Amino acid sequence: MTMRDDLITALLSVVDPAIVLRRPEELMLYEYDGSALDQGMPEVVVVPRTTAEVAACVQVAAQLGVPIVARGAGTGLAGGSVPEQGGLVISLTRLNRILAIDPVARTARVQPGVVNTDLSLAAAPYGLHFAPDPSSQRASTIGGNIATNAGGPHCLKYGVTTNHVLAVALVLGDGRVIEVSRAALDAPGYDLLGVVVGSEGTLGIVTEAVVKLTPNPESIYTFLAIYDDLDAASETVSAIIAHGIIPAALEMLVGQGIAAVEAAVQAGYPSDARAVLLIELDGLREEVIAQAQAIEQICHHYGVRELRAAQDAHQREKLWAGRKGALAACARIAPHYHIQDGVVPRSRLPELLRLTEEVAARHQITIVNIFHAGDGNLHPLLLFDLRHAGALERAVAASEEILQACVAAGGTISGEHGIGIEKRNYLGWIFGPSDLAAFADLRAIFDANGVMNPCKLLPGGSSCADIRFARGALRALDRGAWI
Repeated sequence: MTMRDDLITALLSVVDPAIVLRRPEELMLYEYDGSALDQGMPEVVVVPRTTAEVAACVQVAAQLGVPIVARGAGTGLAGGSVPEQGGLVISLTRLNRILAIDPVARTARVQPGVVNTDLSLAAAPYGLHFAPDPSSQRASTIGGNIATNAGGPHCLKYGVTTNHVLAVALVLGDGRVIEVSRAALDAPGYDLLGVVVGSEGTLGIVTEAVVKLTPNPESIYTFLAIYDDLDAASETVSAIIAHGIIPAALEMLVGQGIAAVEAAVQAGYPSDARAVLLIELDGLREEVIAQAQAIEQICHHYGVRELRAAQDAHQREKLWAGRKGALAACARIAPHYHIQDGVVPRSRLPELLRLTEEVAARHQITIVNIFHAGDGNLHPLLLFDLRHAGALERAVAASEEILQACVAAGGTISGEHGIGIEKRNYLGWIFGPSDLAAFADLRAIFDANGVMNPCKLLPGGSSCADIRFARGALRALDRGAWI
């Protein structure tokens, strides 16, 4: 018998055979994530319905030394849920219940497969919502948000996922289940929950979480600032924050991306603009009015061409539909993409945006910038066609150059997408050997068997496949994909 046969036999002995997927056409659905650039075929996939079933599957795989990869909705953009080493994929999509909402404590207990937006919809009758809002929030799940410490446009004011998680149930690499909590304010001891959030499934699998819910604001003011000069738009961003105003969201779209979004969504973005800022304020009505007046003055000081305010909820939704749908809209420019999410100080935005344009010209690819300007979280979208010789290699070289520039500017290599496969070999740019060794030691404490999402997040050793980029995408192209 092969290792795969042993794994299937052992799984069938501990869980319902109906949740064990093993036919090739079933497994193919789990070999890639939202980037589709890296691929890896799992040996087996299980779709458990309880924490106990997750623990039983982990225990079986650990005893056999089989790699274990937890997967949510598959919207990740760094290869974190790709089973590069094969093994067992544990899909958490059936663990999708909201177990309780406590409107007094402003918390919810949820399973990891709950879709981000669905939690906010369930909390709406209580005047509450779940603040983290990645662009994929209509599909992405809470478990995936926790794994990558996801952000979104409104993280500028409300913080990223780690600021909204109070406790998790965690299945360790040997099948034990523990609860990690910081529900009590200023609790003593080590902040293990802070270690788990953003660990990309390398320390364990979250099967329940207690998260904070945020009160809906009394007033929301959303407007679009339109610029003919890129530097002026960038300088406006820094000036708003320097003025002491923290908008709920402060997004920027540049050049070709604006035209692509408008063609796809008709959100009201002027196709001829050099840059637009999508600015949203929320809070008490009087506070929002005063902040809006101050921001209007700042925008005019920096030469804004026009300010357009949303007059009602429908117009606000249209403006946000443009921003949230930007990634899909850019398929009008080219069929394939490689997206990064480097971070720089806000004051360095102008030079990084100029560098991005220089890099695009030098590598002969199209780069669209659509990003979280308020916290300096760049999202250069490198667009290309895999059918053109050398296009992928040029995109990868360009993305590396941009990320290196982010680090040199005092920033970092990821603000919310995570490290996964894509950026694991870049960690050495920002951490020294002793730091990386400490990370590895910590990982081993949680997962002594080394089976939890191996070869992700940290630089790979000799046991890890040397797949830096897109081998799977090229293989898929050979099979006729995307043609």
